Amino acid sequence: MSSKSFLKGAAILGIAGIIVKILGAFFRIPLGNIIGDTGLGYYQASYPIYVLLLTISTAGIPTAISKLVAEKKAAGDRYGAHKVFRVSFILLFVTGVVTSGIVFFGARTIVELIKNPNAYYSMLAVVPALLFVPVMAAYRGYFQGLQDMTPTAVSQVIEQMGRVVVGLGLAYILLDKGPEIASAGAVFGAAAGAIAGTMMIVYIYHRRRGSILREIQGNLSQNQESSGKIISRLLAIAVPITIGAAVIPVMNMIDVAIVMRRLQEVGFSYEEANSLYGQLTGMAATLINLPQVLTVALAMSLVPAISEANQRRDQAGIRSTVQTGTRVTLLIGLPAAVGLVTLSKPIMMLLYPMQTESALSASGPLAILAFGLVFLTLVQTFTGILQGLGRPSIPVVNLMIGSTFKVILTYVLTGIYAINVKGAAIGTVAAYGVAALLNFFAVRRLTHTTFHVSQFIVKPIIAVGAMSISVLFVYKQFLPGLGNQLATVLAIGMGVLIYGLMLLTTGGITEKDFEMMPGGGKMAKILRILGLLRK
Repeated sequence: MSSKSFLKGAAILGIAGIIVKILGAFFRIPLGNIIGDTGLGYYQASYPIYVLLLTISTAGIPTAISKLVAEKKAAGDRYGAHKVFRVSFILLFVTGVVTSGIVFFGARTIVELIKNPNAYYSMLAVVPALLFVPVMAAYRGYFQGLQDMTPTAVSQVIEQMGRVVVGLGLAYILLDKGPEIASAGAVFGAAAGAIAGTMMIVYIYHRRRGSILREIQGNLSQNQESSGKIISRLLAIAVPITIGAAVIPVMNMIDVAIVMRRLQEVGFSYEEANSLYGQLTGMAATLINLPQVLTVALAMSLVPAISEANQRRDQAGIRSTVQTGTRVTLLIGLPAAVGLVTLSKPIMMLLYPMQTESALSASGPLAILAFGLVFLTLVQTFTGILQGLGRPSIPVVNLMIGSTFKVILTYVLTGIYAINVKGAAIGTVAAYGVAALLNFFAVRRLTHTTFHVSQFIVKPIIAVGAMSISVLFVYKQFLPGLGNQLATVLAIGMGVLIYGLMLLTTGGITEKDFEMMPGGGKMAKILRILGLLRK
């Protein structure tokens, strides 16, 4: 693959990924206003299970398909490439039938085990998605192997749009049927999105099927791999990737398995426990996902940059990239964390005006989770660095170690009545904190990178400190006259402005930092003209 085509494909998937993440992040906010914390409790009971089963069935397979298809294509074996697609399609279809069957026939047992029986209809609503998403994954892997990223990008956007439109629409229409039915409608949005995305990519495939078949005609060699051999090679590539991808869904499953049980064991009624769980996972946790749009894109750009430098044995280039990537991550993660802690109550009231009591209650878990945002963004960046160094197993192991801390802390702290769901939030922060620290030590050991305290800690903390003070001052000044919503928006705007000016003033952000950001070059040029940017 040429550099030009690689960058074009990366750009296509990157843009689609940002659109998908933004749509997904904002899906939960109106959903919380429609179905409330009780409905979110039912929604969240089924969704982590859906994500876990989906991760197991599809996380590594598309990557494995694309790798094998690309190898066959490079060897001129177009027939073999298409055979990989056909075999993987059957494998994934069977996987989809099995996972959807498990949930369909075991839904009642699952909701009883997690002590949330009213989530039964939500559990059933994910069944179609478990069947269609694996099928879609086969097509995506095939096209990616052909170095054509457009079908994957289009299907991702269509899938997410279907989820948002249908999920929110059904939640609103079914609201008068009760929160358990409305939440099931919201969950069915995932199924509708999967069906829409699958239909789109199948349509694209059949539009191109004629040219695909013409290419493979007369290309059949006598040394074709058997279907069993192809499956074996697929699994050899996919299993390690799947294990790594399953860690975070497993952490979410820990909350599903522990939180509801422990809350009821210490005296909360089923309804109270479900509402608290909905506030934690459906309201507070949603906001933690928003800043990740930027750091995930950063981590994706770090992988090829580190890989290329590592291939050239350019140790100085590796260390420079590690330093810049880590600094930019802190410049994104720190203000997002401090801002969410400082304005936790006003922000929750801004986003959930129809659920005032629940929003105020959810602000406590949000303030705790916000501390973990710094660690989460660092985990993502260090994972990208370690993957670029060819050491992908290290962040997987470290996140598993962090998950062990989460299990212990969540179980113990959630069982304390006064702490309740805040204990699960503390457990999550600890998990990411441990994983980030272990990843940091691994990166420093492998790259011998030096992290200067002044540039990485002191200057960013001065900037976020000034930001936090200005945010509180503006909010309190304008709250009496403008009300919570406008005062919060003005405070956030002022915080962004003060933070940026403080970074430029102290030299906390440099020209190299801007070069790591999309469109940063143009912004750096303007700031240089104004004399605000240091090299």
